[in-house]
Amino acid sequence: MSTLHVLSHSPFIDSRLTSCLRVLGPDDAILLCGDATYALRPDSAPRRALEGQIELFKLFVLEEDILARNLEVPRGVQSVDYPGFVALSIRFDKVNTWL
Repeated sequence: MSTLHVLSHSPFIDSRLTSCLRVLGPDDAILLCGDATYALRPDSAPRRALEGQIELFKLFVLEEDILARNLEVPRGVQSVDYPGFVALSIRFDKVNTWL
């Protein structure tokens, strides 16, 4: 069963991203939105953690949030708009929002 994991909290203030990476299945994906997009800051520990496992899952980022934080979309990460977010929610069997 595939799961879309939605993260919206900064990886610099808690361990949601680390916990999420531990439970990912082979058909799962992560969508970074809100302050979770800071995980893509160059040369940061969260980005290295994501890059270390990027071959194991799909990684998406909400376009509006990455632009608002003036970050670039790294290679291997797909940017989606709000309709794309809805499409992802339908594509996966489950959606797990890490509140």
